[in-house]
Amino acid sequence: MPEISKIFEKIAHESVADVVVEEIENMIINGVLSDGDRLPSERELSELMKVSRPKIREALKKLVGVGLLEVRHGDGTFVAQLTGDAMTPALINLYGRHGLAFFDYLEYRREQEGFAARCAAQRATPPDCEAIQSYLDQLIAAYEDNDLERSLRADIAFHMAIVRASHNVMLIHMMRSIYELTEQKIFFSRHHLREIEGSSKALLEQHKAIAQAILAGNPEEAEAAARAHMDYVEEKFRWQNAFERRKSVARKRQHQTGLS
Repeated sequence: MPEISKIFEKIAHESVADVVVEEIENMIINGVLSDGDRLPSERELSELMKVSRPKIREALKKLVGVGLLEVRHGDGTFVAQLTGDAMTPALINLYGRHGLAFFDYLEYRREQEGFAARCAAQRATPPDCEAIQSYLDQLIAAYEDNDLERSLRADIAFHMAIVRASHNVMLIHMMRSIYELTEQKIFFSRHHLREIEGSSKALLEQHKAIAQAILAGNPEEAEAAARAHMDYVEEKFRWQNAFERRKSVARKRQHQTGLS
């Protein structure tokens, strides 16, 4: 039988630089720092973290070495491109031209946003709740001003705040990519949806219901509200697509019969 003492090894004292590395890694994995974010200078980090500049420099060098940070000479140190492109531009454009892919996109969002809302209702911290309420307030203000561009930005920020409040790091990174496609209007124009009579008001009320359930800490209601929101979006787009097809048929009949 082997001597049990031999399976234990000396535990090395963690260096200050390693503590800095771990802190920055935690900020990246939790979505606090995102791809392309610029870090403060060495001097600023030294002051903020109460660590000597040589130790900060050592930590940053380690993070650059493992590909988490990149140095842009003359500009500073940035979080590297970590998530990559889920789809090539050609595939994104192909999806944008084919309606069936859009409904797959909605189906995916329905499941993920329901899960995010449930988790957010269970896990949201006071700062998370403040962010959700702040973006909801922006949605309300944009609706009252009939500002569609501001409404789009606030809408995406609202949903992303909920995803962050889920505190599920995988979900945070995946949904950020999805919302980037939404922001680029790859799959649809939210303007189009909001122009359907009554949709803007209904969408705002749905966002209020999601936020209220999360802030009240009710996971079942939050998940149901998020799913109902995506169901409504799908229903309206299916209605709009059917309406456009009927209009097209009606125009062709009109030309065929010689009516003007």
